[in-house]
Amino acid sequence: LRFSKEIKSQKFFVRENGVRMATPLLLVLIIVEFSDVLFAFDSVPAVLGISDNFFIVYTSNVFAILGLRALYFLIEGAIAKLRYLNIGLAVILIFIGIKMVVSDYFHVPVAYSLAFIASALTLTIVFSLLLPEKKKAAR
Repeated sequence: LRFSKEIKSQKFFVRENGVRMATPLLLVLIIVEFSDVLFAFDSVPAVLGISDNFFIVYTSNVFAILGLRALYFLIEGAIAKLRYLNIGLAVILIFIGIKMVVSDYFHVPVAYSLAFIASALTLTIVFSLLLPEKKKAAR
């Protein structure tokens, strides 16, 4: 594709000197959609930690792609208040990794997995809201 150097309208394609060219807006759209797919694909191990049903894995990732962009704004606002979120997510990912490794030898029921994930997220939120951040001493 040939790209125009500037955005002249809210269209993805424009004609310049009789040549059809893509606008930078199309490039931005491609990058945003690619990142949506990449992050949805990244969540496949998490879904496999809960279910090995192909339909559940597929549909959860389709819905992740559809709703992920809206969640970016929610996470951006919450990340400042939920300072233990990274620890809670790490604990969940470790649990899912262990569950995937031992799945051939030991079956963890789906209800227990969901209860663990919900408990980890709940504790993360509670600790983040109840334990105030220590103020740095002024020098």
